[in-house]
Amino acid sequence: MENVHLAMEEDDLYSGYNDYNPTFDSEELENDVGFQQAVRTSHGRRPPMTAKFPGTAIGARPLATSFGASHYYILYSRPMTAVRAAGYTSSLTRGSTFDPLGQSRGPAPALEAKNEDTPEEKIKILEKKVNDLIEESCMAQSRGALQLALEKAKEAGKKERALVRQREQSGNADNINLDLTYSVLLNLANQYVNNEMYPEALNTYQVIVKNKMFSNAGRLKVNMANIYVKQKNYPKAIKFYRMALDQISNAHKEMRIKIMQNIGVVFVRMGQYSDAITSFEHIMSESPNIKTGFNLILCYYAIGDRERMKKAFQKLISVPLGIDDEDKYIPSNDDTNSNMVIEAIKNDKLHQMERDLKVLTEKYIMTAAKLIAPAIETSFATGFDWCVDMVKSSQYVELANDLEINKAITYLRQKDFNQAVETLKTFEKKDSRVKSAAATNLSFLYYLEKDFDQADRYADLAMNADRYNPAALNNKGNTVFAKQDYEKAAEFYKEALRNDSSCTEALYNLGLTYKRLNRLEEALDCFLKLHAILRNSAQVMYQLLLEDPQQAIEWLMQVISVTPTDPQTLAKLGELHDSEGDKSQAFQHYYESFRYFPSNIDVIEWLGAYYIETQFCEKAIQYFERATLIQPTQVKWQLMVASCYRRSGNYQKALETYKDIHRKFPENVECLRFLVRLCTDMGLKEVQEYTTKLKKVEKMKEIREQSGRDGSARSRREGSAGSADSSHSSNSTKGERLSAKMRSLPGSNEPYEASSPKEIDASYVDPLGPQMERPKTGAKKRGEEDDFADEELGDDLLPE
Repeated sequence: MENVHLAMEEDDLYSGYNDYNPTFDSEELENDVGFQQAVRTSHGRRPPMTAKFPGTAIGARPLATSFGASHYYILYSRPMTAVRAAGYTSSLTRGSTFDPLGQSRGPAPALEAKNEDTPEEKIKILEKKVNDLIEESCMAQSRGALQLALEKAKEAGKKERALVRQREQSGNADNINLDLTYSVLLNLANQYVNNEMYPEALNTYQVIVKNKMFSNAGRLKVNMANIYVKQKNYPKAIKFYRMALDQISNAHKEMRIKIMQNIGVVFVRMGQYSDAITSFEHIMSESPNIKTGFNLILCYYAIGDRERMKKAFQKLISVPLGIDDEDKYIPSNDDTNSNMVIEAIKNDKLHQMERDLKVLTEKYIMTAAKLIAPAIETSFATGFDWCVDMVKSSQYVELANDLEINKAITYLRQKDFNQAVETLKTFEKKDSRVKSAAATNLSFLYYLEKDFDQADRYADLAMNADRYNPAALNNKGNTVFAKQDYEKAAEFYKEALRNDSSCTEALYNLGLTYKRLNRLEEALDCFLKLHAILRNSAQVMYQLLLEDPQQAIEWLMQVISVTPTDPQTLAKLGELHDSEGDKSQAFQHYYESFRYFPSNIDVIEWLGAYYIETQFCEKAIQYFERATLIQPTQVKWQLMVASCYRRSGNYQKALETYKDIHRKFPENVECLRFLVRLCTDMGLKEVQEYTTKLKKVEKMKEIREQSGRDGSARSRREGSAGSADSSHSSNSTKGERLSAKMRSLPGSNEPYEASSPKEIDASYVDPLGPQMERPKTGAKKRGEEDDFADEELGDDLLPE
């Protein structure tokens, strides 16, 4: 555009006001070549100044703004008022009327509408649909809707094939969009993999790889190899990894290193450690990294090469992390602007990634040291000391103290408590963080040994070194809890939770403390919070047992779902079902508890009583015999065995059992009474002998009672002998309690039992009705004669 100057003539006061200025004509901007060139200028370049703007006579000025990749110039002008006299008209210099609003002009020409019926437009619309479907598939995958993502990928494949056919029909087969075809196939293969449809994914990848028109498709063989790894087809995975490696140039060094890492890992899974070592050693020489160094140590450990383990450990701790010093995140007092920047980047994603990398590296180094320490030297301690010396001379100096603490913990795992204590005591003069950690472990050790004074001392030392250490506060609370000062213990647990809300140990201990203080609602609140954090913790669920039996049964069933082999939980479930009257469920849980832990006397007692109730005395014998093995000095279990034999009709075995009991416990009155009765019933000559012994024992018992020496002397003699009198005389003694069913084992119809005040009615009313009488197929009444007794068998009936 040309620069048009406005000037006033001396002769005519209003001359020039009607002159045409194209700058203000917005209708002609579409045809203005200079303006259109400025609009189409790419972002970042100044447009060519083809138009000069008017001077300040009218006050127009340009305002430049950027939007996308183009620059637009918006022109503003002052309002023009009274620019001509009333009734004065003049023609414009270019023969057109000055009409800024375009009122005198005709309607603007309409834009030319696109014809969507043309083949080219149809192809463009179809291409857009395919791209949209690919995008929808990827978005569905990101949301976790894998099935929907696969359906969209398949639909995109159908649309793309229709697009190819349409191009071929229109004669534009040469213009097929290969990039779009590649995108459709690759996305479809990925969605097959996500849905674990591996054969379909391999077929789709094969279509891409075999098509020579797709450049760089050979690297997709890595994806195919990954599928073979998931299918555990390791030889084929190695083959495809190597094929991909051959097709990737040396310019892509990072990708080649990652493929070689995969090859090494597959060799490890195949147990071919020598081949894996070859891959890992090449990587450590070309581009060392932490994971590969750790894997190399594992391979050397697998083949038992001490010297190469040491060298690999030295390589591991010399791998550069590429992380700057943490000092850059420490604000200074001088520069406010830099402090604001530091505060902004202190917890950004990059810094979080650096922290995660550092934590992972420390984990690998610690694990490698603990692994190789017993193998590289003659003893674990010597090997660990070598690792500590190596770490002290590396960039991970701060890990040396942590390694030494791990050395102490390893001693604990080896049950060498003295060495663990000695190792931890060396940290008393270290810096506060390490001292606090060591003192915390020492407090824990002494607490396990029930040396609460030492545990309390080291808990105080840990707190003094680091008052915000939640583990130290928790240990301090434990020592106070052991002294039964529950209120003070609760305060320490609360302080530990204030310092670290994720300290689950303190929350659990706080709940136990509230239970001891009988503040059940607060205890329940603690355990419910803990259950929300530790969903599968059996200990927490067990603490949630309430007074309501049904609710308690529900919680115990959840505990069993987590730990199905816990005998104590199974026994508790049996007890609750028994209290509810569900004998069958109670028996099932008690039996399972006995199967996992056959030494629980209470469970054995219940199972024996159950079989007595159900009149299967033969089955009860095995449980009472088990109790006899557990408590051989308790005569009551052996008496139960003999009584079961007698009830089941095996009098000879019962007599032998009573005689054996008498040899072990010659002063037991109950055993002598049984022997006298059995010998009388069976007509044996020993009846007089046992009767005499019974009278002597009863007389000695009367003498003891009269002399008033029932205390310690009687407990030493009869208690050590396992006298059944004390175990049957008191129902309130918890340690020797027996169920009512077992107290009535010998039978209430016998005189020496009926006369005893110890007997309790043991009748059991079955909820299904009275039990049917068992058939007596093998018994024969006395005096009943055999029908064939007097008959003689003929020679024809005798065996040949």
